[in-house]
Amino acid sequence: MNDRLSSGNKRLDYILNGGLLKNAINLIVGVPGSGKTILSQQFTFANASLEHPALYLSTLSEPLDKILRYGEGFEFFDKTAIRDGHVIYEDIGPVLGEHGLDDVLTTIDGFLKHLRPAIVVVDSFRVFHAFATDITDFRRFLYDLTRRLTASATTSVWNAPYTRGQALEAAEFAVADGIIALDIKQIGDREVRVLQVLKLRGSDYKSGEHAYRIATDGFHVFPRLADDLDDSPYQLDEAHTGTGIAALDQLLGDGGYWAGATTLIAGPSGIGKTLMGLHFIFQGARANEPGIIATFQENQSQLERVLGSFGWSLKDPNVNILHRSVVAMNIDEWVYELLDLAAQTGAKRIVVDSLVDVMSAAPDPVRFREWMFSLAQRCTRAGIGLMMIMEVPELFQLRQISEEGISHLADNVVLLQYVQDGPELIRALTILKTRAMRHRPVVHRYEITDKGFVLGDELTFSR
Repeated sequence: MNDRLSSGNKRLDYILNGGLLKNAINLIVGVPGSGKTILSQQFTFANASLEHPALYLSTLSEPLDKILRYGEGFEFFDKTAIRDGHVIYEDIGPVLGEHGLDDVLTTIDGFLKHLRPAIVVVDSFRVFHAFATDITDFRRFLYDLTRRLTASATTSVWNAPYTRGQALEAAEFAVADGIIALDIKQIGDREVRVLQVLKLRGSDYKSGEHAYRIATDGFHVFPRLADDLDDSPYQLDEAHTGTGIAALDQLLGDGGYWAGATTLIAGPSGIGKTLMGLHFIFQGARANEPGIIATFQENQSQLERVLGSFGWSLKDPNVNILHRSVVAMNIDEWVYELLDLAAQTGAKRIVVDSLVDVMSAAPDPVRFREWMFSLAQRCTRAGIGLMMIMEVPELFQLRQISEEGISHLADNVVLLQYVQDGPELIRALTILKTRAMRHRPVVHRYEITDKGFVLGDELTFSR
């Protein structure tokens, strides 16, 4: 692998297979407002030192004092690094405006000779086009600048306000070793920031569009969760994990689900899907298996009221809540929050309530299926029991569980439905599927009492 310099963000480095190419030319392009200057400065402060100083050159696109003023609002911006000469800001706009491209080359020559920077950032590069007499003149300037920077063994970052399509046609594309494109996409009523690597010479990288957001500590990047099928062997736990419902454990034959199994709970509104998930989480808590309730439905106060009815509490140290609103939710950011929380808490059980909410946040059905496959695979290999709750519209006879093909990802599928008995609606449960376990797909009556789920007799139906 070629030598790398950190981009200033761990997950962006993962996408770049280690970071930006060292001693190379890296181009950051994007529409106005996408964060090119912020990412350029974050990279600068992440790598600059007294032995390897960084030179940040502003041109005519934005005044240097404005770049500095906005930069100071970010946590990565280190005034001490500027004072100590680790990061040097220079404005070459006046030279460019008065004397043109040739004097810009002379000025940069002087910086390279006297400052010996290991990093050179140009913000913005596109303005140089306006000062070339024609494309031949610009290409000559581009060649001369590239030759100087390469001979000085510097790592260069040029940013420019291009769309991805414009970047592919620009002369800079040919000389750049790495190209990162930033964009702001409109999906329905939502704006989503996405990042894509267009080029990384001599190196592999993670393809596709990756979500990101900008906060006071800089770029937060969320690599596209679309894992390849991992056929490498891993240790399977032979133990079974209790569902928290004794009669259901008996129906499953061996005392519950396989450890690390994926379970889909499907049923209409009000049938008890969330309660079944809570049984699963608090049974794990009693067994010292930390769990996460990832909910879009009830907030913490609402959950506490429900839990109190059954003698449970969110004060249990083995129970963690990840509550998010579906409004303006980014599915990629959310899943990394979930995975980070699982790693921090050592979670062995996760309940996602509900998949309909997750689906509404996905930009398209393909991304949703990729996301679900990847999450299920990661949980299985980590020995985490994943329970997914899916609301279906049919109250009585269910024609299909999901149009998105989710049931085939699950090791277990439990169907909850209503059965009409005269004027009364009866709650009924059926185990449709259990992978690698025997089961009888019969319909059982159940009731919800102050003890939770209580299973009754098998139901028979007259023809």
